[in-house]
Amino acid sequence: MPKPVLAFVAILCLALSAQAQTTTRKDSKAAVSQQKTTGTITLTVDATEAPRKILHAREEIPVSAGRLTLVYPKWVPGEHMPNGPIGDLAGLKFTAGGKTLAWRRDDVDMYAIHLEVPPGASTLEVALDYLEPTAERNFSGGASATEKMTVVSWNTVLLYPQGMAAAYMTVAPRLKLPAGWKFGSALDVAKEGETIEFAPVSLYTLVDSPVIAGQYYRVVPLAPAEKIRHQIDIAADSEAALAIVPKLEKGYTNLVLETGALYGARHYRHYEFLLSLSEHVAHFGLEHHESSDDRLGERYLVDEPEVTLGAGLFPHEFTHSWNGKFRRPAGLATPDYQQPMKGELLWVYEGLTTYLGNILTARSNLYTPEQYRESLAGTAAFLQARAGRKWRPLEDTAVAAQVLYSSRQAWSSWRRSVDFYPEGDLIWLDADVTIRNLTKGQKSLNDFCKLFFGGNSGQAELKPYTFDDVVTTLNQVAPYDWRKFLQERVNAIQSNAPLGGIENGGWKLVFSETPGEMLKSEESTFKVIALDYSLGMSLTEEGGVRDVIPGYPAAQAGIGPGMKVVAVNGRKFSRDVVHDAIKAAKGGNRPIELLVLNDDFYRTVQVNYHDGERYPKLVRDESKPDVLSEIIKPLVQHPQ
Repeated sequence: MPKPVLAFVAILCLALSAQAQTTTRKDSKAAVSQQKTTGTITLTVDATEAPRKILHAREEIPVSAGRLTLVYPKWVPGEHMPNGPIGDLAGLKFTAGGKTLAWRRDDVDMYAIHLEVPPGASTLEVALDYLEPTAERNFSGGASATEKMTVVSWNTVLLYPQGMAAAYMTVAPRLKLPAGWKFGSALDVAKEGETIEFAPVSLYTLVDSPVIAGQYYRVVPLAPAEKIRHQIDIAADSEAALAIVPKLEKGYTNLVLETGALYGARHYRHYEFLLSLSEHVAHFGLEHHESSDDRLGERYLVDEPEVTLGAGLFPHEFTHSWNGKFRRPAGLATPDYQQPMKGELLWVYEGLTTYLGNILTARSNLYTPEQYRESLAGTAAFLQARAGRKWRPLEDTAVAAQVLYSSRQAWSSWRRSVDFYPEGDLIWLDADVTIRNLTKGQKSLNDFCKLFFGGNSGQAELKPYTFDDVVTTLNQVAPYDWRKFLQERVNAIQSNAPLGGIENGGWKLVFSETPGEMLKSEESTFKVIALDYSLGMSLTEEGGVRDVIPGYPAAQAGIGPGMKVVAVNGRKFSRDVVHDAIKAAKGGNRPIELLVLNDDFYRTVQVNYHDGERYPKLVRDESKPDVLSEIIKPLVQHPQ
């Protein structure tokens, strides 16, 4: 999930049409000829106390006398929900003409601040502090600083004039870091000293360009033969964590080459993977146009199984530079950070990116073919067992993304969550296989990508799209009733997961008594026990019930999320004890007896299950060509 610069369409919501015509920075200026403009805003952020979890910011905003409303970014691109962390803003003070100004928060819009600029004042000085969270939270509002490193997301430390398009406000950003810390960003540096002065950019570009910094810092160049620079900027909590296993370094170089072959153009001047390695920052990926904010555990670069489990993050966030930044659904392309975003096409924005990111992971040799298939089998089984399929169409998970991102783990099978990520993966695999079969292997989704995401390299621009644009481009590749194909899978309630890509691609979803290596790694790393397709529940290592699948044996026995399994067949609970009980019950008729703690009450339940361990895997269907293996073959020759 997700997951940073560039030309944006100011007043975009006025310019969008069914045709979603291409709009660049230059072209869009005519569309906003009536838009008021200001001079350059100066934003200075003091991050010297980042280890203490506080950032100090100062702004100088050109103003004129009269009423002024400033706003704090609410809808941040890529986060898909109104979660700007305004609750962590403190120390607000406004000064103009040497006088401290009174201010008042809007009593309806919590993100708006009203004040009166006195006569004769031309500059408003703003002082504020951002209180860095210490807990795992969503995206840029999550924990972002440790004793040794930080990620500065500019949207957390600024206010801007209401009603101004982000593309037409110029900001001169400055940043002060703890002594000895190094930094990386997609922003150009104008002057480097005790305070780093970045070249002035639009507010849109600034918010799209975070900075990573730390005491332990390293730059890893990728694909040096490429004309456009690509590199990993790494900040970690230890020197040892900066090492990188050869598999990853080679794989990421392969990734750069594979994306060039797949998309046919690069819509950025250069690209920086901003990689945080820590157990004390929020773990996620957030896309930007010329960089990505990638956060993983401290030992990711050096330890298996973390190397494999995190291998898909870069391919996903990198793909967003094309699908999400260069091309973006019209409903998500808003002129500022206060306008609500409409997520009905997130199954394209995130779903197609999930599919392309996964096959790029395999094409780049970051996954073996076996690992790719195991991952795909897990996705297919997960969605096939999703009980909420009975009432909630996939499109509603996209429309309701802004509430589902923060929904609880408990009852997620019945509620559904942001399923447009994994289900989009299956839908676009189905589309790819369909194109290949329709054209007898002459065309594929690779051709769609070149048409949809191609164009001129090196120029950052935004080209919004609609559902009709997606259908039209698919028909350019292979004439077919793509509108019906997609609507059946996205808009209608489907009791079964869209497995057509797997089945028509020459493989079948089956269940084995032996878990795959990636699942073993996931259980070990995340300290969970996956009994999803046997008893129908997932547990913590201590026996806590994370979720149950309605209709499966555990749910039928009366077990629910939040309970705790304390004993199995009269013996104290452990991972081995519950697995042994499932194996022993296979083929018999004696139920598995679980002692369950629910709040302060104990209860014994009988789980009638006798089919043994069940873990998803893909097996070949020899009656059909192996299209799936063709899909994940590299498009270019990789350097040795």
